[in-house]
Amino acid sequence: MKIALLSAMVLACSACATKAPESESTPKLPTTLQEAVSSSYRTAGNSERDSFRHPVETLEFFGLKPSMTVVEISPGAGWYAEILAPYLNANGKYVAAAVPVSVYASGQKFLDWLKANPDVATKVTVNDFNPPEVKIAEDNSADMVLTFRNVHNWMKNDKEKQNFEAFFKALKSGGTLGVVEHRANPKSKFDKKAESGYVGEKEVIQMAEKAGFKLVAKSEINANPKDTKKYPKGVWSLPPTYKEGEANKTKYTEIGESDRMTLKFVKP
Repeated sequence: MKIALLSAMVLACSACATKAPESESTPKLPTTLQEAVSSSYRTAGNSERDSFRHPVETLEFFGLKPSMTVVEISPGAGWYAEILAPYLNANGKYVAAAVPVSVYASGQKFLDWLKANPDVATKVTVNDFNPPEVKIAEDNSADMVLTFRNVHNWMKNDKEKQNFEAFFKALKSGGTLGVVEHRANPKSKFDKKAESGYVGEKEVIQMAEKAGFKLVAKSEINANPKDTKKYPKGVWSLPPTYKEGEANKTKYTEIGESDRMTLKFVKP
């Protein structure tokens, strides 16, 4: 089901208060990626992850332009959405293919952020992420589809094939698919369900290529050689989750976030 521009939410927000002048309450819309990353549209604390996630370098590698129509898959609490939606607001379009809050509760943070920023929300489209029953976007409509640390979740439910096929349908010819994912040791045995949260780079490439994509570039922007990938709670032992609680927390903080592949594909 499509949540059309979150109209009910935005209208409710607009009705409850008179909007103050831009200089008093509304951040200036960014015109560059660096401005978007530094913008006060971002939730306090999110920038603490920038040193591990390298948003400017990652989005530049994928070739993001402010005039593009971009679909982000499963934006979760909205870490990247808070960068992408304001950046694309003036000349592009941001589409969130979101897992319903009833399934993924932290998505409410993203919806709350949209409600708090109606100047951005009125140009955002939120669609359910449930292919093939629901399209993530109209066929051949997107310039770019982005997914950050999601592939392992699809593998648990045997949905990786239908999801990559949905990305292919949504993209225009020549459009880009950008994938960031926790990277398994290349010598480790392939785990079909990705129970550890880590996925083989070779396997992710195969998933995309089977859907029709062509790999055009790899980047080590999000690599972390400190990540041994051998933890009691898998990748979730590491920050920001710390699933083991206080156990080994100092060690995991020193390691940092996971080692990640960064792959750029194109739809021929």
